[in-house]
Amino acid sequence: MNKLLAAFAIATTLSASLQAQEVPQLGNVLNREKISLNGDWNYIVDVQEEGYYDYRMNPTPWGFFLNAKPQKPEDLVEYDFDKAPTMSIPSDWNTKDEKLFFYEGTVWFKKSFNYTRKQGKRAILYFGAVNYEAIVYLNGKKLGRHEGGFTPFNYDVTDIIKEGENFVIVKVDNKRRKENVPTQIFDWWNYGGITRDVYLVETDEVYIENYNFSLKKLSDPKQKFREISFSANLNQKLENKCIAVSIPELKVYQSFMTDNEGKVSGVIKVKNVELWSPENPKLYAVKLIIGGAPRIQGEYRPTLADEIGFRTIETQGKKILLNGKPIFLRGISIHEEKPNGGGRANSVEDAKQLLSWAKELGCNYVRLAHYPHNEYMVREAEREGILVWSEIPVYWTIAWENPATLTNAKNQLKDMIARDQNRANVIIWSIANETPHGEAREKFLSQLSEYARSLDSTRLISMAMEVTSAANYHNKLQDNMNKYVDVISFNQYIGWYRDVDDAPKMTWEIPYDKPVIVSEFGGGARYGLHGEKNQRWTEEFQENLYRENVAMLDKIDGLAGTTPWILKDFRSPRRVLVGTQDYYNRKGLFSDNGEKKKAFYIMKEWYEKKKEQWR
Repeated sequence: MNKLLAAFAIATTLSASLQAQEVPQLGNVLNREKISLNGDWNYIVDVQEEGYYDYRMNPTPWGFFLNAKPQKPEDLVEYDFDKAPTMSIPSDWNTKDEKLFFYEGTVWFKKSFNYTRKQGKRAILYFGAVNYEAIVYLNGKKLGRHEGGFTPFNYDVTDIIKEGENFVIVKVDNKRRKENVPTQIFDWWNYGGITRDVYLVETDEVYIENYNFSLKKLSDPKQKFREISFSANLNQKLENKCIAVSIPELKVYQSFMTDNEGKVSGVIKVKNVELWSPENPKLYAVKLIIGGAPRIQGEYRPTLADEIGFRTIETQGKKILLNGKPIFLRGISIHEEKPNGGGRANSVEDAKQLLSWAKELGCNYVRLAHYPHNEYMVREAEREGILVWSEIPVYWTIAWENPATLTNAKNQLKDMIARDQNRANVIIWSIANETPHGEAREKFLSQLSEYARSLDSTRLISMAMEVTSAANYHNKLQDNMNKYVDVISFNQYIGWYRDVDDAPKMTWEIPYDKPVIVSEFGGGARYGLHGEKNQRWTEEFQENLYRENVAMLDKIDGLAGTTPWILKDFRSPRRVLVGTQDYYNRKGLFSDNGEKKKAFYIMKEWYEKKKEQWR
């Protein structure tokens, strides 16, 4: 071992005494004190993962995570982040580097930054999402590994971060594997990279990890006061700590004392609360204060601010009730892809553009498929008055009998709920999409459903089922998962995967006393391609398909909403037809550039009629 390696060995031994740990997800990161680590990161493409394994495929202690520099002319170091190209983060490597368009594998990212310690503050390194597997290092010390490409994770790095210059390195791997969630095959682009914001969040020594507000349903319509359930937890198990809630507009200031787990729970009574709805997306300014009033005798009390909407969501027979009133969900499915050129959407501007197209269609609801979208999307939809179905990527043929796969799915479900549990517009947690029937699948999904309810009993549970057969033009939905969901949702593609002329002949039987959402229907068209209505890929074909489908859907008993597939064309490596698809799924009502196809107007007109019918 040469002197350089010996130095690395000493550094590694010393760093082992430092403490770092993955900590529970911080709620409401956007409103916390933080330093952005977004911007240019150096990156190294590592096809054979030589920066992680030696030539015998054993993990190497001399990997790229050390960010090594030769100390003498003869020292051998075969990488240099400082000479490597840079990539803007958050982003995806597929659209930022044309050589990596189809690449699936490992890319290393490095960011150097300066840090000034603040007395009494903890430092939490937060990632909004990394696709798919992330192994994170700070100053050469491994912080941990996170699996799952669409949910946040964070590490307490207080004892590792240094005064002055620091560096964070992330090994990102987006290879597809059978046991992953999602699994090996899926119909969207596998955008690799650090795809969402990276922050260094600064908290007090004692801080609120997360909290929850939910409006209780009325037990008596004549009640003068409404009740809000409130809960919160500290990062430490500290008893008799005060957490106060302030909602000035509702004249609320109420204190709660933590139990021996560092948790509080209770009820806040309010009068004349204005309920959040698509027509009136009312949000209240809320503050959570550790220790009581923000300043008592000159002492600063830590606060956390948010904007919270209050509403109820429930089902009654075949109806969905928002704030006690039936609602028809005029929806559209959306992938988390940028308008105008593809790539992973990750900004407020992306969210506003996509949602503006949905609103132009007449939507009051969106299905964010097939994974949790970024927080900007959910919050912007809340401000715009758009309800949300949020989903984890349990998609197609998951490894149902693999315990690690179930644990992974549960973790993604937990993280999705933890991040968005206070968003009034999120009304449905979806646990799966188009999964094949079978005992192993039902055991897997039933556990996910029960777990979701244990985490959040205030929202509806659903999943996108499949219609597997239609005998003599009669569709009967039969799925043993019906008893585990609140809303019966299914995908059907009459007109695309079977003859559109079958649509007028179809009858539907949904033998469950629950609301029905048709979570997908539609077909593809290339914008600007015109022809006869029986000519596939033309706008006229798609237009006729939508015309026949909405007429058919009107006959479904208990229909409470639809989310046709999909808002805009999106990238998919499964779509290989040259000159027509060109690696795009063309089922969008908009082109990727926001141009409306003729089917858009069919759907818009139908939604205008539904809006009048459900006033």
